[in-house]
Amino acid sequence: MNSPPHPDVIIIGAGLGGLCLAQGLRRAGVSVGVYERDRSATDRLQGYRIHIDTDGSRALHECLPPALWRALVATAGDPGTGFTFLTERLAELLAVDAALMTGGSADPADGHHAVSRITLRLLLMGGLDDALHFGKEFERYEHAADGRVTAHFADGTSVTGDVLVGADGVNSRVRRQYLPHAGRVATEGVGVGGKLTLDPHTRAWLPSRIAGGLNFVVAPEHALFTAIFARRATSQDAMRELDAEVRAAGLDPDLLLRGAEDVDYVLWAFITHRDTFGADAEALPAEALRERILAVTGGWHPDLRRVISDTDPATVSLFGFRSSVPVPPWPSGPVVLIGDAIHSMPPTGGIGGNTALRDAQHLSRALASVHRGERALPDAVREFEARMRDYAFAAVRHSMRNHDLAVTSGRLRRLGFRAFLRACALLPPMRRRAFGRNWSNPTASRSPEARARI
Repeated sequence: MNSPPHPDVIIIGAGLGGLCLAQGLRRAGVSVGVYERDRSATDRLQGYRIHIDTDGSRALHECLPPALWRALVATAGDPGTGFTFLTERLAELLAVDAALMTGGSADPADGHHAVSRITLRLLLMGGLDDALHFGKEFERYEHAADGRVTAHFADGTSVTGDVLVGADGVNSRVRRQYLPHAGRVATEGVGVGGKLTLDPHTRAWLPSRIAGGLNFVVAPEHALFTAIFARRATSQDAMRELDAEVRAAGLDPDLLLRGAEDVDYVLWAFITHRDTFGADAEALPAEALRERILAVTGGWHPDLRRVISDTDPATVSLFGFRSSVPVPPWPSGPVVLIGDAIHSMPPTGGIGGNTALRDAQHLSRALASVHRGERALPDAVREFEARMRDYAFAAVRHSMRNHDLAVTSGRLRRLGFRAFLRACALLPPMRRRAFGRNWSNPTASRSPEARARI
């Protein structure tokens, strides 16, 4: 059945947040249309692994149909045995075990998952074919006389709905019109990321800590994050196991994950001040970026340097960091912003994508309550935005604190942070207080020590 020409909810942007919201609304019986400027569903099947934390897992579990949720868990990877802080010589500063990260829960909905962005996007599009509209470049919106909102596209078409959601990313055109004063600023940090393929050869020499989980290298200068992506099952095996359930949900298992990423690898991200690479950093080829990292890490453990030197240059890229500037509360209306469109942040907290999924979960709940006649639309939107501003801009601040520690802090502060980590390693109550709620209960207030966590 095709979507009505005028859906209740118009979503601009088919990124993770917009698609998760569409899934949640569809489950609640709300008419929804997703409008994406890409020409097809396969235009953006690329990118690095994403770590789904407890917030993201709970959002996906709630919004996705059960068959898609189980397919996500089956095709994802375990993030490993926990999160380890290391020195540049591979000395352990602190190991935060997996049980502390999940609060001891064994439920996948409370867990952490290492997910390919490609696979996740394919799953999020599952069953939404009639709601997805590609080749729709958003230009502007206008309010209709009856209180509804109309979105206009570059191809001359338009669509009218009760709510327009800007899920169109960091360069959001919806934000530009709705909140033109909500800006983004470039930070002093940059990152260079790469993928080291996991195969028998690399596993033979990789340090166990690097091959076994999430790691953060706290060096006197610069920083390095590594994460493992080793699938629980290949896409083909997972679909064979879930075939009957997927078909019962009205989905074609042969099409659902076509083009999914089926390669295991170690993701690494070298984080540093933009001056490390010079003014022409964005123009440097991958080989030059890799050689520059090796030049400034001469005192690091050889195995850490080998992770970088043995990485295929085709997977290496540089990305500058930008961050949203928090804005005071604004009058609520039928236009709503979620994800990077309103609260983009540097990846130094690892929570940007998870915060977008959390937006989708809470906005889906709010709009579903309007659909059921339980609340008026203005009240539901106002409550969502108040809640979102609280947790999302806290996430921005958290990411920027981590950014500053990794990029701009002096040697003395880094040594102090390393001493704090060693103290947590020696004192379990201190470790639980500082790091437990950071992962297993992100909505709880954080201690000053936890706020400093990278």
